Amino acid sequence: MSSKNIRIRVALLAAFVAVTGLATAGPALAAAPAVTDAVTVTSSRAQAPDPAIPTDFVNLPASPLRVGAPQEFTVTYRNTTSAATTVAPQLLVTSPDTGPFLAPSDLKVERRTGHGCWVTVPLGSQTGTLFTDLVGAQRVLGAGETLKERYRVTVLDAEAVGTVEPRVALYG
Repeated sequence: MSSKNIRIRVALLAAFVAVTGLATAGPALAAAPAVTDAVTVTSSRAQAPDPAIPTDFVNLPASPLRVGAPQEFTVTYRNTTSAATTVAPQLLVTSPDTGPFLAPSDLKVERRTGHGCWVTVPLGSQTGTLFTDLVGAQRVLGAGETLKERYRVTVLDAEAVGTVEPRVALYG
């Protein structure tokens, strides 16, 4: 078997593992609140954290969803550690506790690119919470670097009610 075929098989296997991990952990994990209680696990061997699963979230100030003019949000996070860290900005839009639940078609969420253009960000949905994807938003911040992402939320359904909750997922 040639080295080219081996590389292709390894790449396909890596893609398969990544996709199946996303399918099982994606939306539910993205919408889950940060866990603050400590849990102790005992193991006979060292185990590295799964790089696809956030280990913590930094919640930023929330705002009520406004009907009318688009709302802009800046998600900012500074890596104050002495090592590089993987982060992912995310917007959650939560429905009222008593409903009606929001649907992805109720809103348009856009992200500003480095070139100043607005690009649409697809939304996932689970039990009344809309969310932007964490996996595609991941990036590595070097020691002392700052993440700054700009989002714009436009309400498309005048009856939509909810809260916009920006946050940053931390990995490892």
